[in-house]
Amino acid sequence: MSLADSHPRPEAPGRGRPRSEAVERSIIEGVIRLLEEGVPLAELSIERIARTAGVGKATIYRRWNGKEELFVDVVRAAEPPDPELPGTSVRDDLVTLLEQLRQRGLMTRSSVLMHNVIAQMKSSPKIWDAYHSIVVEPRRRTQHAILRRGQEGGELRTDIDVDVLNDMIFGPMLVRAVMRPDADLPEGLSEQMVDAVLEGLRPVSSRTP
Repeated sequence: MSLADSHPRPEAPGRGRPRSEAVERSIIEGVIRLLEEGVPLAELSIERIARTAGVGKATIYRRWNGKEELFVDVVRAAEPPDPELPGTSVRDDLVTLLEQLRQRGLMTRSSVLMHNVIAQMKSSPKIWDAYHSIVVEPRRRTQHAILRRGQEGGELRTDIDVDVLNDMIFGPMLVRAVMRPDADLPEGLSEQMVDAVLEGLRPVSSRTP
């Protein structure tokens, strides 16, 4: 099973003709196949992708504005899907999101394709910016919403900026998963990190004497 098969592309607003999941899958599979063959990102033209996928260029342009937008969807297909939040508590939601980062770190280490895709994406500022806009920023907004809920519900200190809170909670996992490829990412790490940070972020009046 390919990466595109195992991680279906998220729904997006339609453009032009109705979408065909099979067609989109074949296009994403075509990009992945070219990358697996060692084709550099700079040489992945829409014409070459269309030829590999067995579709016309117009079919691709009806679904994506260009190569940059398509490549972001290829990366999303290679990543773990966004998790469904339990909504039972701020802690549980944060653990769920942190676990996604841990799983992504494990996948990046074990998947040569994923490693190469990310490396090539970083070499293209336009694609890297598109990835941040389409993937990273929406996830960060979700994280901020959870933290604000925690502040409003008295679970988190209100004297710390939400953006700082976000970096304090998610930063350690990102460092361990991305900047320290030799560091372990064991089961239970997400819970351990969240609990350690939340202990220091609880309002003073709610801490255990």
